[in-house]
Amino acid sequence: MGKGFFHVPIATNEAVKSYAPGTTEREEVLKQYKDYFNSHVDIPFYIGDEEIRTNNTRNITPPHDHKHVVGQYHLSDKNHVEHAISNALEARNAWASLTWEQRAAIFLRAAELVAGPYRAKINAATMIGQSKNIYQAEIDAACEFIDFLRFNVEYMTKIYDEQPESGEGVWNRIEYRPLEGFVYAISPFNFTAIAGNLTASAAMMGNVVVWKPSDHQIFSAKVIMDIFKEAGLPDGVINVVYGDPVMITDTVLASPDFAGIHFTGSTFVFKELWKKIGNNIHNYKTYPRIVGETGGKDFIIAHPSSKAKQVATAITRGAFEYQGQKCSAASRVYLPESMAQEVLDFVKADIESFNKPGSPEDMSNFITAVIHEGSFDKLASYIDKAKADANAEIFAGGGYDKTKGYFIEPTVIVTTDPNYETMSTELFGPVVTVYIYKDKDWSEALKLVDSTSEYALTGAVFSTDRYAVEEASKALQNCAGNFYVNDKPTGAVVGQQPFGGARASGTNDKAGSPQNLLRWVSPRLIKETFVSPEDYRYPFLG
Repeated sequence: MGKGFFHVPIATNEAVKSYAPGTTEREEVLKQYKDYFNSHVDIPFYIGDEEIRTNNTRNITPPHDHKHVVGQYHLSDKNHVEHAISNALEARNAWASLTWEQRAAIFLRAAELVAGPYRAKINAATMIGQSKNIYQAEIDAACEFIDFLRFNVEYMTKIYDEQPESGEGVWNRIEYRPLEGFVYAISPFNFTAIAGNLTASAAMMGNVVVWKPSDHQIFSAKVIMDIFKEAGLPDGVINVVYGDPVMITDTVLASPDFAGIHFTGSTFVFKELWKKIGNNIHNYKTYPRIVGETGGKDFIIAHPSSKAKQVATAITRGAFEYQGQKCSAASRVYLPESMAQEVLDFVKADIESFNKPGSPEDMSNFITAVIHEGSFDKLASYIDKAKADANAEIFAGGGYDKTKGYFIEPTVIVTTDPNYETMSTELFGPVVTVYIYKDKDWSEALKLVDSTSEYALTGAVFSTDRYAVEEASKALQNCAGNFYVNDKPTGAVVGQQPFGGARASGTNDKAGSPQNLLRWVSPRLIKETFVSPEDYRYPFLG
């Protein structure tokens, strides 16, 4: 059979559909939403070619209508997790040996399935299970997932193409082997695309995966598995289990074949995972790869030269899109005294123009529900505290109601204390805190931004003064892995803004980039000498 040096299709970003009234895509997703909302899905977990139902189930309820049940999912036990590990390892040899272009074809086909026949399905599942409005679902579950698949295939080929120099009479070459063992993927509720990428990026490089999705993302996780299966992903390459996260994790990390973890979630959980891996380090066949993107306390700082309406729009979008439940959401803001009131008034007007939080099925809703009751209760407690504290005030919003759904009004807290609790604590909801600094204290304000939070994920500076932009870029170089100039700190696009942060925000391995894929391979250098020496003596010996 003929061979060749293959070139994959050039990756391009998927166009975001408008879902404007009267468009075909709007009608399709609303129909799919209704079909899902009025049916009852029964979701198994997946081990090899098995779809396992244990009859130990939990209900799936939309956050915006938490009394309504749209389905159920089945919980695994320790035996199932051990079975998932052994099944993955059984699948590894065939999958790792498959030529790279065959793996590439599977994930390129998956991208086309998301772009076409599964677009309404994955968006509607995300709208229902994660309470995203259609625009937030579209840019996540459809477009970003497609982009991850397409661009990672392109990055994979570039990695394989990267080869060392060869000296005279020698041929040096590097093969990029999958890790020896299996990868454990733990995905969050807030981005369907992240869930797809945490699994696909490792599998694409020839690895096998045991995947534990968030309990609050299982509806769209099921659609992801449907897509992978239709795309031709062999059984056992990605095995999915649901259930007690501690039990699943302890079982996975006890395996000597554990080779790496791909994680997105809370900082505390990631640190605990790192500790458990360290405690088990003598049990493993190899040093596991630890890749994680965790929390954020993402900032916007405005210079006195900035434009008030632009800053306000960045706050409104950055803080309140998807109810502030993005890792990158703006949650602390620093405004100069000279323009603070103008900016705040613009933000308040924006909030007052929103409909009351409601269902994503109503496409006039900018804001829907937070993910679950625990999140709701935490956010409500911080809002109540701000109402009572002398050094804070609720400037806008401040209401909440969980009678039907977990609805928190977009809320702006203004504080006189730059170290106020909500300036440093990750809230993960539609609550943003503003500190007003004196214009002359711009440089000191930059120091506050850098020192207030343990996180270093995203941040933004607004200024029309280039000297101020440069000063901020230097002063804040360690407190944001993704740094934005005159833009909100959210909305990283695959292929354009590789995403990740450091400090307590993770390992900064940049999802959607070759850096991330390189964590899932173990290079082997092969040196071939064409004419081997037959005398040990070097010329210097005479």
